[in-house]
Amino acid sequence: MRPIIFSLILLLGFTSCAQSQNKKQTSTTKKASAAAPAKKDGLAVATFAGGCFWCTEESAEKLKGVHEVVAGYTGGTVKNPTYEQVTTGMTGHAEAVQIHYDPAVISYETLLEAFFAAHDPTTLNRQGPDVGTQYRSAIFYKTPEEKAQIDAYIAKLNSARAFQAPIVTQVEPLKEFYVAEDYHQDFYKTNPDNPYMRAVSKPKLEKFKQKMEGKLKDQE
Repeated sequence: MRPIIFSLILLLGFTSCAQSQNKKQTSTTKKASAAAPAKKDGLAVATFAGGCFWCTEESAEKLKGVHEVVAGYTGGTVKNPTYEQVTTGMTGHAEAVQIHYDPAVISYETLLEAFFAAHDPTTLNRQGPDVGTQYRSAIFYKTPEEKAQIDAYIAKLNSARAFQAPIVTQVEPLKEFYVAEDYHQDFYKTNPDNPYMRAVSKPKLEKFKQKMEGKLKDQE
């Protein structure tokens, strides 16, 4: 058993979101960002950070009522950061997603439920093999009412001891959201053989689907 466990640790230790990128596609001086989608009538936008945005994006896209999910960066101090800059942890940004959803189909509370089902909110600045403030668990609110709803939901989870440790998710006001480079959008779908996808993202996604049964598009 020990050799198997040790091999798994090595796999996770050397397979991270940052290490799995194609470095030829990034630059600290030039950024090929995807275009920010226009907000459509009847849709609302929510912003979450739950570790590497590749899996966070894919999880959110599976929810009924979600029309579009955009990977990007928020919560930092550098204007228009590149992926290479963000992965240093020096810009203050978190890898995040913006979810464009129909509130008549899916509520903000259900998005909160999905967010906490998609990652471990009890590990500070870490999700699995990904370590650093850029991988922090955070929710970015737009209004005082949204913040109150987030705080109440977290308090409910802690009171119910939904997790084995207290939730460390940061609740931050949404400032500027920068859309990530083109190749990050729909990364899970376009890179199924990526080692990180197979070792980290796919198992997380399968657990998420079990927890959110009945609320996914393929169950309509």
